[in-house]
Amino acid sequence: MVKVRHGKERKFGKGARYCRRCGRYGAMIQKYNIMLCRQCFREVAKKIGFRKFE
Repeated sequence: MVKVRHGKERKFGKGARYCRRCGRYGAMIQKYNIMLCRQCFREVAKKIGFRKFE
């Protein structure tokens, strides 16, 4: 898939939110206003203070 930034600003839906780090539109982590896709979140989670429960 090609990233497409539309001319019109989106107010809601998947097109309104994109990853701050890589720019992807799908699978966003929005809790605590993180705004990262799940792939980027897994890479930086430890640096920003999250830990994995087992």
